[in-house]
Amino acid sequence: MSESSGAVPLKSSPVPRLAGEITVPGDKSMSHRALILGGLAIGETTVSGLLEGDDVLHTAAAMRAFGARIERGGDGIWRIRGCGVGGLREPANVIEMGNSGTAVRLLMGLAATMDFTTFFAGDASLSARPMGRVLTPLSHMGAHFVSRSGNRLPLAVIGAETPQPVEYRLPVASAQVKSAILLAALNTPGITAVIEDRPTRDHTENMLRLFGLDETVLRVETQGSLRRISLTGPAELHGAHVDVPGDPSSAAFAVVAALLAPEGEVLVRNVALNPLRTGLLQTLSEMGGDIEKCNRRQAGGEEIADLRIRPSALHGVEVPPERAPSMIDEYPILAIAAAAAKGRTRVSGAGELRVKESDRIAAMARGLEACGVAIEECEDGFIIEGCGAASAIPGGGSVTTHMDHRIAMSFLVLGMVAARPVGIDSGAMIATSYPGFVADMNRLGARIAPPGGRA
Repeated sequence: MSESSGAVPLKSSPVPRLAGEITVPGDKSMSHRALILGGLAIGETTVSGLLEGDDVLHTAAAMRAFGARIERGGDGIWRIRGCGVGGLREPANVIEMGNSGTAVRLLMGLAATMDFTTFFAGDASLSARPMGRVLTPLSHMGAHFVSRSGNRLPLAVIGAETPQPVEYRLPVASAQVKSAILLAALNTPGITAVIEDRPTRDHTENMLRLFGLDETVLRVETQGSLRRISLTGPAELHGAHVDVPGDPSSAAFAVVAALLAPEGEVLVRNVALNPLRTGLLQTLSEMGGDIEKCNRRQAGGEEIADLRIRPSALHGVEVPPERAPSMIDEYPILAIAAAAAKGRTRVSGAGELRVKESDRIAAMARGLEACGVAIEECEDGFIIEGCGAASAIPGGGSVTTHMDHRIAMSFLVLGMVAARPVGIDSGAMIATSYPGFVADMNRLGARIAPPGGRA
C-alpha cells in the first residue's frame, strides 16, 4: 500500500469558539490487552467500552485465529470465550495486523512460547517498523524468528518447544517489550522477570491481576528508580469483566484544542488517569493550562475522571526526559501546544518517536515549518520557539502525515486555532485509534472537512 492509496485529504479551518462535551473512545492499550487476556482465560470475559478502531479489531481477529471465540453483542458488550493459556491453536493463515504496532509486539510474546509457528504481516507503515527489541528477549526464552532484513514484517514466530524463563533488563523504556515478555511468561515454567530503569505504563500488570493473578504469581517490586516485575509460570487466567475507560491519548487532542481556542469550555468525559499515562496533562498544567479533573473514580482497575478545559495562555517549558514513557504518544499534540506558547519548549529523551508509525520528530518538524513555526529537530526530541498565541501561528500549510494517525489529528487541531487553515494529505488512518475524531471535533465547533467541502 502506498502512502497515497486510499488517501482522504482533509482541511481544518480556524474557529472562534470550541464548546460542549464529548466522550472519547476506549483506551487502546487496555482494549488490546482485554482481548488478548480474555482469549487466554478460562471461562467468559465481558468487555464494555472497547475501542472499536482498526488496530483493536485486528487484535480481535488475531485472537480468533488462535482459537478464542469473540463476539460483539447488540448491547455493545464484547464477549470472549478463552482457550486457557496452554490451549491456543496454530493459526491456519497469516495474521494480518494492519498498522497496529502494539498488538503485533504483544502477540509475538504470546506466540513465542507456544509450540507452533505463527506468521504476522502488516501494512506498509507497520512493515517498515523494527521489531528487534521484542525479538531479542523472546529469543532468550527459546523462540526463533524468520523475518525480512532489519527484523521487519512479514515475520514468522517459531514458538519454543521448551520455554525458558529469563531475567531481562529493558535497554529502552518500553511497555510493549515488557508486556510481550510477561505474555510469554504465562506459558513458561519458572520465574521470568523484567527490570525497568524508568516505569512504563502498567496496564498489563493491572489487567493480569484483574484476570486472577495474585502476589504469589505476579510481583512488582521497586527499589529507587528501578522496577522489577516477575511472573511465575505457567499461570492460568480466569474470565473477568473489563470496563475500558476513555483513552487519554485520544482525549489529548480535544484537551489541547480547547486550551488554544479563543473562547469556550470543553468537557471530556470518562478519561483514564493512570499515573503512568498522565505526562501530557502534567506538562500542559506546567505550561499554564487550565485543566480541571472532575468526578474522579475507579473503573477497570484504573482511576478515571472527567476533564474540564478552558482557554489558557501557555508558556514554554523544558520537558524532563524521564517523563517520556508517560507521554510518548502525546508528543505530536504537545508540539502544537508548544507552537502556541510564549517562549521556548524543549523536549529530549524521546528518541522512541523516531520508530513510531512514522518518524514523528521529522514529521512534526516538517509540518510545523510548513505552517510558519520555528522548530529545531534534535536526535531525541525538538526545540520549538512558540508564537506567543495560537492566533499568531501563520498556518496555511499542507502537511504530509506519512500514514500516521497522531500526526494527522495533531495538524487538524492546529488548523482549528491558527490564523489560516491547515490541510493534511490524508485522514484515512485516523480510524486506527479514533474513528469518530472528525465528528467529535466538529460537534465542539471545529470546521474539518475535505477540501472544498463543508464540515
